[in-house]
Amino acid sequence: MECSFISIFLMKISIPFLARAAALAVGVLATSVWAQASDPLVVYNAQHVSLTQAWADGFTKETGIKVILRNGGDSELGNQLVQEGAASNADVFLTENSPAMALVDAAGLFAPLDPATLAQVPASFRPEHGRWIGVAARTTVFVYNKKKFTPEQLPKSMMDLANPSWKGRWAASPAGADFQAIVSAMLELKGEPATAAWLKAMKENATPYKGNSVVLKAVNAGQIDGGIIYHYYRFGDQAKTGENSNNTALYYFRNEDPGAFVSISGGGVLANSKRQAQAQAFVKWVTGKGGQEILRTGDSYEYAVGFGAPSNSKLVPLAELQSPKVEPSKLNSKKVSDLMTQAGLL
Repeated sequence: MECSFISIFLMKISIPFLARAAALAVGVLATSVWAQASDPLVVYNAQHVSLTQAWADGFTKETGIKVILRNGGDSELGNQLVQEGAASNADVFLTENSPAMALVDAAGLFAPLDPATLAQVPASFRPEHGRWIGVAARTTVFVYNKKKFTPEQLPKSMMDLANPSWKGRWAASPAGADFQAIVSAMLELKGEPATAAWLKAMKENATPYKGNSVVLKAVNAGQIDGGIIYHYYRFGDQAKTGENSNNTALYYFRNEDPGAFVSISGGGVLANSKRQAQAQAFVKWVTGKGGQEILRTGDSYEYAVGFGAPSNSKLVPLAELQSPKVEPSKLNSKKVSDLMTQAGLL
C-alpha cells in the first residue's frame, strides 16, 4: 500500500512538472529559431561595396531582412572562407570574379541553390552544378590612348601582346583578381604551355600597375600606350568628370578571343549558414528583377545577367561582344597564381 501511495503521489507531481518543463523547452527552441531568423544576414562581399550595398538596401526594403556586409577582395575572402570552414558566420559569398567562387566550392562549402533562383539566369552565366550563380558580368577590353594608335594599329588578339613589338607599350595589374581571372580564362582556352609562354612575354613587354583604375589613368596621361582592364572602369570615369579617361578609348577584341572574356561575378549560399531560407532569398533577389534592375540604373556599369534583364544602355550589348565560351567552375586561380609566380609577375 505504501509503495502504491508514493507512486501515485510522484505521478501527480511529475506530470505537471514534466508538462511545464516540456513547454519551457519548446519556448526556448522557438526563441532560438526566431532569433536565428531575425538576425541580420552576413554577406562576405568581394563585389564593389556601392553595388552590393544597393542590393542589400533593396532586399531589406522589400523583405525586412537586414544585411551586414563584410567587405574584402576576391582571393582574400575566398581563402578566409576556406580557412574558417564550417565555423564561419557567413551566410552568403559575393565576388567580382568566379575563380574565388570555384575555390570555395572546391572546399565543399556551398549549399545547392534553389532551382527557382537558377532558372532566373541563363546557363552561360552559371556553373552546371548549381551551387553558385552569376549575379553580374564584366568584359575584358584593351584601353588605349587615342593619340598613340590608329584603329589599324590595335592588336587583333590579346595573344598578340606577347610579340616583341609590344615591349613597353602596354600595362596591366597582374596582382589583381581581375587580371588573374582573365589569365584563368586564357589557361582554359589556350592550355598551359601557351599561357605560360604568354605570361613570360608579358614579364618582358608589360608595365605593371596596382589596380585597373591606375592603368586607366596612366594610359590617359600618356605614360603608357594601352592596357588590359575591365570595361566599367572607363564607363565609370566618363560618368563622372572624365578627367582620367577623356584621352582614351576602348577596343573590344571579339571573335571569341581570350581578350573578349566575360568574367562572371558570383553569388552563393554557405552550407553552414543558420539562416538558409533568408540567404537563399537574398541570392534569388539579387539575380531577380530587383537586383538586376539596379545594374541597369545604377553607376556600377556592370552587365546584368538575368533572363531578359537589360543592362545600362551605354554598354556594348553582351550579345555583340562575341565572347569565348568558358565554364566558370573550371577557372583555376591556384594554377594561375603558380604560373604567374613562375613568370615573375607575382
